[in-house]
Amino acid sequence: MFVFQLCCIAVITAACAFILKSHKSELVPLCLTAGGIIMFLFAFDYLSQCVEFLKSFSETTGIRNEAIRVIFKIIGIGFLIELTASSVKDLGFEGIADKLILCGKIIIFVVAIPVLSSAYQIILNLIKLA
Repeated sequence: MFVFQLCCIAVITAACAFILKSHKSELVPLCLTAGGIIMFLFAFDYLSQCVEFLKSFSETTGIRNEAIRVIFKIIGIGFLIELTASSVKDLGFEGIADKLILCGKIIIFVVAIPVLSSAYQIILNLIKLA
């Protein structure tokens, strides 16, 4: 049901933007931005459920909270970069959007280094046990 509601919001936003394009074209980017924000806020309810699951998962498995925070940072950076790049592409600036995506990938790699280091330490400890 959630996906259907989200698709309805997207279709209504697109229809409004299409109607505005012929009458008030300067309001189209505002309409698209408002629709995107509504869809994003609509998805926050499901995000809170995911956060609760990960919190209980980390408590039962003993995974450090720092690793979970880094993973959330990586996911957040990815979502934010993708949302911004899509908005910039909608405005017609594909070159800037592509550069933003590249910079986002670099930032994600840098943020992920502690997780990679932790995984490396786990592998070394497993090799020492064998």
